[in-house]
Amino acid sequence: MAEAGLTRKTGRARDEVRRNRAVGLAIAILVLAADQLSKWAVLNPLRLVERSLGGEGIVLLPFFRFIYVENPGISMRFLPADGHVARWLLVALTGAIAAFVLAWMWREKRRDDAIALALILGGALGNILDRVRLGFVVDFADLHVGDLHPFLVFNLGDAAITVGVLVLLARALLRDGRKPRGPAEATNG
Repeated sequence: MAEAGLTRKTGRARDEVRRNRAVGLAIAILVLAADQLSKWAVLNPLRLVERSLGGEGIVLLPFFRFIYVENPGISMRFLPADGHVARWLLVALTGAIAAFVLAWMWREKRRDDAIALALILGGALGNILDRVRLGFVVDFADLHVGDLHPFLVFNLGDAAITVGVLVLLARALLRDGRKPRGPAEATNG
């Protein structure tokens, strides 16, 4: 009898992992598509390259504007890929990181963690696609306070990566280290 219960529990866990995979892949694809669509929109219909030449870009709010920036590196211009070899090494490095995130998401049992990993994966793939196609990542969103720019110019993929990482960090930091109690422990404890 206990063996049948264990088999049902294992089957449910496998089904949950499969559902998390499907949700994660769908979210990653949506983030990738939204990232690429937003970059297409600012480059084509909004003509952000031409509108950014004077340094103003498109002011949307007193603290937010679109301005065109070519980012040859990764976060905060770290590891700039100034040459052909460096570009492809950076593509390989970020591709390996994306593969690791995909493998993690593929095995993840918690839905919220799978969603956070999907945000990271989709954003990373959007930036990798830019780097492969263009040799740099298109950034365009600029949050600022007057002349103070506490954030670097970013894109939708960067925002998705940041949100995903923050969710994973919050979950890791807020977890109290105890395993969830089972039904027997709940009635006895």
